[in-house]
Amino acid sequence: MAIKQISVFVENKKGALEAVLKVFSDNGVGLRAMTIADTKDYGILRVIVDDQAAAVEALNKAEVLHSVNDVVAVEAADVPGGLAAVLKVILDAGIDIEYTYAFVIQSGEYACAILRLSDTPAGEEALQAAGVPLITEDDILRI
Repeated sequence: MAIKQISVFVENKKGALEAVLKVFSDNGVGLRAMTIADTKDYGILRVIVDDQAAAVEALNKAEVLHSVNDVVAVEAADVPGGLAAVLKVILDAGIDIEYTYAFVIQSGEYACAILRLSDTPAGEEALQAAGVPLITEDDILRI
């Protein structure tokens, strides 16, 4: 049930992020989720898109450095501690969380957390065993 996330290396300079987002928009690729982490010289843009194949093709054509990774998307209660409860399941299973980002789907009800784990299949198994709902790529496209 892992979903695909595209990580794009973006130079930390004026207009660089907009240029990458323009590659997506010019090729009809819509963003479903996005986060960016930066350092002094570059950033890593992480996106979930509505058409991963088209996004990769467009990035290749534009010669933009990127990679595609498996991540896990889960439903977390949109209450204080909702995400912490999900992360505890992963930590209790002995799996490292490399990073996470989240967005609210329905305020006060539930959110979607994107998790990059050291062991995706084991993480999915632990989450399912704990009754944490996994979100599929199809689910994300319907949000």
